[in-house]
Amino acid sequence: MATWIWIVIAVASVVVLAALVLGGRRAKQRRVGQQREKAQDLRQEAEHRHRRAKERESLAQELAERASAERKQGDEAAAHAARVDPDRN
Repeated sequence: MATWIWIVIAVASVVVLAALVLGGRRAKQRRVGQQREKAQDLRQEAEHRHRRAKERESLAQELAERASAERKQGDEAAAHAARVDPDRN
């Protein structure tokens, strides 16, 4: 084979190898970018769920306090009824 054919084959091999390396880097950058976006979405979702859970905990605490106050009022009313009841032993 002629020398010029070997030179063309070598240059073509270098070009193909460079294209593969650059393509691999771009694919990796694209993949890393997608992973970053997904991680950001997951962080936002986690923050949203955290806020919602905190609101629900606050509401549950408020309802528990109301229930406790109503239970106390009910106990007081029952004690008053027991004191007023003429049929009490």
